[in-house]
Amino acid sequence: MKNITVSVDSETYQRARVRAAEQGRSLSSLVREFLNGLGSQESEAARLKREEAALRAQIGAFRAGDRLPREALYDRREGLGG
Repeated sequence: MKNITVSVDSETYQRARVRAAEQGRSLSSLVREFLNGLGSQESEAARLKREEAALRAQIGAFRAGDRLPREALYDRREGLGG
């Protein structure tokens, strides 16, 4: 296990010690749990990649040739009251 040193202002330190005492824990265990949680969370980049893959799977096969012709777009708008 590695040790780290963190500097915080006195007020933050006191609030953290009170919070740890309320939970019947050491300040070190409180900080350790917080840091472990950070390490286990999915990174923003990983989350975006996962969401992109899910969206691409929903889209399925797409080709530029599947586009509607210009005339069909105008016909569709007229049918919708536009």
